Amino acid sequence: MDIESHKNGGSLSWVQILAYLAAKYGGDFTRYKSSDMDAFVKKLETKNIGELTSGMKYYNYFKEAYTAVLGGLVGTYKENGEEKYGLMGYSPIAKTFPYSDCDDFGVQRTYGYTRPHLGHDMMAATGTPVIAVESGVVEALGWNQYGGGGIGIRSFDSKRYYYYAHLRQNRPYAKGLAEGQTVTAGDVIGYVGRTGYSSKENVNNIKVSHLHFGLELVFDESQKESSNEIWVDVYALTKLLRQHQSETYRDSATKEYYRKGTAEIPCR
Repeated sequence: MDIESHKNGGSLSWVQILAYLAAKYGGDFTRYKSSDMDAFVKKLETKNIGELTSGMKYYNYFKEAYTAVLGGLVGTYKENGEEKYGLMGYSPIAKTFPYSDCDDFGVQRTYGYTRPHLGHDMMAATGTPVIAVESGVVEALGWNQYGGGGIGIRSFDSKRYYYYAHLRQNRPYAKGLAEGQTVTAGDVIGYVGRTGYSSKENVNNIKVSHLHFGLELVFDESQKESSNEIWVDVYALTKLLRQHQSETYRDSATKEYYRKGTAEIPCR
């Protein structure tokens, strides 16, 4: 609805729509009715968002939360020189490469200690190109005994930290990738593998190759690595992003994958 509105000269915001509905339902989307959304959009033709939400106690709370999760994923950008409005975020798995998944957020993990799974596993063949979902800065690059070879990318507004883990043994990262480097949404950043569950580096101890994809919200830097971390169930998000996958090609000389074409995505 957001994208169609902009195509027709409108300015509907999916974040505002989601925040309104969440405030209306008290965060319980099992109560969702499409007629509620249609009625809200109709009212926006004659009233502004402030008027429609002035009596909603938690609208601003939900707006901040949804903006933190989704704020960098829809907007105006250029792809191969053509200006577009739509999904700026990409699927973590490159186009034409198959994968399977299910909603596994919160499922128990026992390596090291018992804990909930705070990410989303995307089952794919070893060597499948891993894609930057959103533009940002490479904040972490290296080994973690739980996640194996991993990459952490922070969004430009610092609210989102994307974590890509269990990357390929020996050659986990895209050639030249380094901490502090800026990456563009849609770039190849690494390769699916099955490293991890080992205190020794570069070890394949994961039974089935897959990408662990995680998204942490950071409202305050003190939360970043603490007992108060906020990780998001991204299953629904990956289903949405499957509509926008980055097309890649393989350089036969280097055996590296690169994105096809170019993209200009604004820093937010």
